[in-house]
Amino acid sequence: MKPFRICIGCVALSICSQNFGGVERQVSVAANDEFNPHRIEFALETGYLFGAINPPTDYQIGALFLTERIRWGVIPNDSWLRGYHQFYISAIAEPIFKGIENYYFGFNVGFRYNFVQPHSRFVPYISGGVGAGGIDSHPEVPGGQGQDFTFNILSAAGISYMVNDHWKVDVGALYQHLSNGGQTDPNPSLNLFGPQVGVSYSF
Repeated sequence: MKPFRICIGCVALSICSQNFGGVERQVSVAANDEFNPHRIEFALETGYLFGAINPPTDYQIGALFLTERIRWGVIPNDSWLRGYHQFYISAIAEPIFKGIENYYFGFNVGFRYNFVQPHSRFVPYISGGVGAGGIDSHPEVPGGQGQDFTFNILSAAGISYMVNDHWKVDVGALYQHLSNGGQTDPNPSLNLFGPQVGVSYSF
């Protein structure tokens, strides 16, 4: 009986040490419940922009963006601010369907913030950045851009739908400003607004 009592005591001691002795217990958490966005994201986005406050010519511009985003900060609280930051760089190609010029090529760098709520596939976002590029300017035409080298400002707001852990679809609104920063006189600039859609892959 004595060896049996010793075995019972050892089992009881082992159970107590696991429950009360500070041994870490492994808890399985589903991947969808974890707030751990991927670090790298590539996106292909397109839009159609309409000129506003641009006398004397109305503009209609197609927009194509190839973008890389890098996650650099997470806000894991329980408020509506829950989300994460991304730094991005975009290559821009824009045919001008209606207007004085014919095309614009450039780049833009900036930041995007994604508002993530628990168990939701919908992720609202806002973004903004600055950059530069070249346009086939026609300064001899009234209202035309004064020179080829042109700065750009981009801002956007919209919502992403998470198709799965890697793919997202975006729908939003885009504002773009083109100007040479006063390097020529006149400097008419362009202000453009329109819808934007995109698809992105993250890993």
